[in-house]
Amino acid sequence: MELVRGLQPSADTDLVATFLDDATFGALAPFFHEDCEILGPSAITGGQSEPRTGLEALRALWLDWLDPWESYRVEIDDVIDAGEHVVTLTRSYGRRAGMDLEVSILAGTVWTVRDGKIARVTFCARQSEALEAVGLLE
Repeated sequence: MELVRGLQPSADTDLVATFLDDATFGALAPFFHEDCEILGPSAITGGQSEPRTGLEALRALWLDWLDPWESYRVEIDDVIDAGEHVVTLTRSYGRRAGMDLEVSILAGTVWTVRDGKIARVTFCARQSEALEAVGLLE
C-alpha cells in the first residue's frame, strides 16, 4: 500500500510536464521491476490493450494518452488494499490547448506488487473495472 501511495502524484502535479521530463520520470525506476507489465484501456476493443513491458512502456502509454492535453492532473479518491494488488480510484482533470475548462474522468488502476516493487500496472477506463479486476465488485 505504501509503495503505491508514495508513487501517486500530488493533486496539483501536471502529468504532461512530469512525463516529458527525463530526470523526474527516471526517478521512478527503482520502484518498478525491469520487466513490469503495463496495460492500458483499449479504445478499439473496449477491454485492455496488449501488455507492454518495462518502465519506458509506462512512459510511452502515458505520453500517448497525454498527447492531446495541454495540462493533466490526477486526484486520488481512494487507495484500496486488495491482497497482492493495490487499487487506486482516481479523478483526472485535463485541459486541451485553447480551452479554459477542464474535463473530468473517473478511472482506476490496479497495481501488482512483487518483492517490494511494481510488477504490473493495469489502467482501467472506469473505477468499476478496477474493482472488478481484483474481485471487489461483481
